[in-house]
Amino acid sequence: MKIFGRNITAENIRILIQRMIFLAIGAFIAAFSLECLLIPNEIVDGGVIGISMMTSYKTGLPLGYVIIALNFPFILMALKKLGKMFVFLTFFATVMLAVATEVVPNFLHHKELHNPFLACIFGGIALGIGIGTILRNHGSTDGTEMVAVSFARKTPFSVGEIIMFFNLFIFGAAGFVYRNPESALYSIVTYYITFKVIDMVLEGLNESKSIFIISDEWEKVGTDIMSMMDTSVTYIDAEGGYSGRKKRIVYCVISRLEIAKIKSLTKEIDPKAFIAIENVHEVEGVRVKKKHF
Repeated sequence: MKIFGRNITAENIRILIQRMIFLAIGAFIAAFSLECLLIPNEIVDGGVIGISMMTSYKTGLPLGYVIIALNFPFILMALKKLGKMFVFLTFFATVMLAVATEVVPNFLHHKELHNPFLACIFGGIALGIGIGTILRNHGSTDGTEMVAVSFARKTPFSVGEIIMFFNLFIFGAAGFVYRNPESALYSIVTYYITFKVIDMVLEGLNESKSIFIISDEWEKVGTDIMSMMDTSVTYIDAEGGYSGRKKRIVYCVISRLEIAKIKSLTKEIDPKAFIAIENVHEVEGVRVKKKHF
């Protein structure tokens, strides 16, 4: 038997239930940010949620109803492009967010923070944690990405540039809707904080970095990295463009928390070592431990 094109197994059911639980948790965290921090201070988020906040403010309609209504066309659009499971999880997350925006104000009655500066900081953090949790569990509560993808195919602009344009328009509109230019400025700060926190939630503190080390003491550097840190290294043959000397580059993939340690270790061996660190978008496969290398 299949559901959404997938075989029903105990493991698949467990994973689905786990994702739904975390989607609900993320929705309630996001609702707390909206209802207790951002809305009382007339600060908006980007995307559909931001439009929903302003629409609710002007019409008096419950925020949850507006979020569902505005997201529904995008959910239908996603059905053709992203599959039934994604649509199901997105719809569930959207409904949970709508429910949470009704429950949270009643549960935390008169607990709002009326301080725009603190609200934009802590509201951005809480919203980033909530939305990041939803995205990490294969859901979404914002349909602007779908529109951006469609526009990007027909224009020379990237998806990120189009989303930024939409959001700048939304933030500018916030200043007129609330008749307060500070609302637009605080909203931009909130969006930036939210964006950064979402990245941290999605990538975690163990975000991977690749590091290239060029040193005359490459052998000792590589040996010490393998003996003192739980990772392996790869040696890459290279040639100096200016000197023409043959040398080896020490390459390895580490977490962001290990950067300081590996830099300190390298500089102790060779203070003149050249170190280049890059972001790694994704790592697949099992890291080879030193004792197996």
